[in-house]
Amino acid sequence: MRIALDAMGGDYAPEVVVEGGVLAARELEAEVILVGREEAIYQELKKHDTSGLSLPIVSASQVIEMTDKPAQAVKAKKDSSMVVGMGLVKKGEAQAFISAGNSGGVMVAALFHLGRIKGVQRPALCAIFPSHEGPLCILDVGANTDCKPLYLLQFAIMGSVYMERVLGVGKPRVGIVSTGEEEGKGSQLVLEAYELLKRSGLNFIGNVEGKDVPLGLAQVVVTDGFTGNVIVKLAEGMAGFFAELVEEEIKRSPLTALGGLLAKPAFRGVKMRLDYSEYGGVPLLGVEGVVIVAHGRSNSKAIKNALYMAKRTVEGGMIEAIKEEIERKVEERRG
Repeated sequence: MRIALDAMGGDYAPEVVVEGGVLAARELEAEVILVGREEAIYQELKKHDTSGLSLPIVSASQVIEMTDKPAQAVKAKKDSSMVVGMGLVKKGEAQAFISAGNSGGVMVAALFHLGRIKGVQRPALCAIFPSHEGPLCILDVGANTDCKPLYLLQFAIMGSVYMERVLGVGKPRVGIVSTGEEEGKGSQLVLEAYELLKRSGLNFIGNVEGKDVPLGLAQVVVTDGFTGNVIVKLAEGMAGFFAELVEEEIKRSPLTALGGLLAKPAFRGVKMRLDYSEYGGVPLLGVEGVVIVAHGRSNSKAIKNALYMAKRTVEGGMIEAIKEEIERKVEERRG
């Protein structure tokens, strides 16, 4: 397994990215190709024991910054770590690419250099989200702010394949985000997509409201990129807010402080279940290659887990499975 890692992507690159790459190379028995400014990567590698590990460096002199406009930067910075990393996947020299850098840049670079899977109208970012029933995926969460009903159908297909092949969920339940549980509720986009999903052959359970998402009623939650992005970022913000609120209340008196000390293992478990770094990143589904977009604030643990996710995605044969399902649905619609 050879995985290309954008060593220059993220708020704390290259330090934490290289450290995460070293951890993954040690634990996952994978070759981690570090793409970026050679001297900077080399200086970081010297801080770690890399004996027996496969961590080749592929030089890329430019970086697509968080403030860059994605399309312009991808075209202008042909020797950027993102473009060079995508090129490794395109040429078959790596089986996956990971970046914690500019997410728009990752998506544009993937479209320009890998292209869409035949039949896929729009690729989608698929966020892994904790719920009462275990992990679920929400898509799209930012790649497509404006959508057509067919896009949402394809998101559901790709999300279902991902849940089955990578997370091991058989026949995942699919729901569409709406303003009410009953059929007939929601925007025109939701109403039209609902009809497509109902006839899709997927395990479609109907509408889900925002309150239903953390309950895990659906394991594949479909929506447009604008709504999905708001859901995920609101949930991330609320998780941090509640953690701070609990900590403040615990410190209010010696008695609550004692109770907090006794409950510390439980708090640690909750934090782990809500921690984005446990999943590492979100897959960009619908492009001709395995691409994982990690959080800009990723620490070394998140980078390591993003590499783990990439490895599982390749081993699960997700790209071929999406191709087969999309082709089958296209034939059914023609018939």
